Amino acid sequence: MGRLVPAVTRALDVLELFLDCEGTLSAPEITRKLQLPRTTVHELVTTLTARSYLEQPPDQPGRYRLGVRGYQLGSRYAEKLDLAAEGQRVARSVADTCDETVHVAILEGRDVIYIAKVDSTHAVRMVSAAGRRLPAHCTSVGKMLLASLPDEELEATLAGGDPLVAMTPRSITSPQELRKALAEIRERGVAVEQQESNPDVSCVAAPVRDAGGKVVAALSISVPTVRWSEERRGELESLATKGAAELSGRLGHR
Repeated sequence: MGRLVPAVTRALDVLELFLDCEGTLSAPEITRKLQLPRTTVHELVTTLTARSYLEQPPDQPGRYRLGVRGYQLGSRYAEKLDLAAEGQRVARSVADTCDETVHVAILEGRDVIYIAKVDSTHAVRMVSAAGRRLPAHCTSVGKMLLASLPDEELEATLAGGDPLVAMTPRSITSPQELRKALAEIRERGVAVEQQESNPDVSCVAAPVRDAGGKVVAALSISVPTVRWSEERRGELESLATKGAAELSGRLGHR
């Protein structure tokens, strides 16, 4: 591995200050935050401004904000993103950690479609496949995605359609009960499904967001009931949340 270039590292440190800055920063503020010499900061911001990574607002002399070049690079990165491919990478990482089956799914109408999947290595495991479609209300990923819809969109999705089908005796079939469950999911930030789509499997799921903060997918971990417990549930919720956050980060969300 090659040597890190100090000047480049410092320039990136300057730019990354703006990730947590709502507006502008002055050179003295940058100097204080990074603990760098004033002359070094002056040279850095002058160079970054000349290359359009920073700019000075006309009405705020002596202050800096992000310039158009960063946006252009970000847009080029976003064009290359593939949710399924990124989801598969993160699902593999999560599965390697917990050795359970991990899915990434999207919502289409009242159904979820699995776009990425990594299997557990256990002999007893959930059997499924990428591309499979299931009723959203019977799955943890589906309930997570439904809970993330704006109220009007959720009502439009639930209204005027077929009755809520049951995949197991524990499936939710009442719209009123589903709305109550979705409200709890919104409050907790994670969804749980216990034997609602498969009598032998329980799942947890967390939301995946894009660069604009919109929920575009959900990541779930599925566990056979023989390996399910309340303690295990808490561990898997934390792991699913961490994995979903990692995938969100790959999609540009902060």
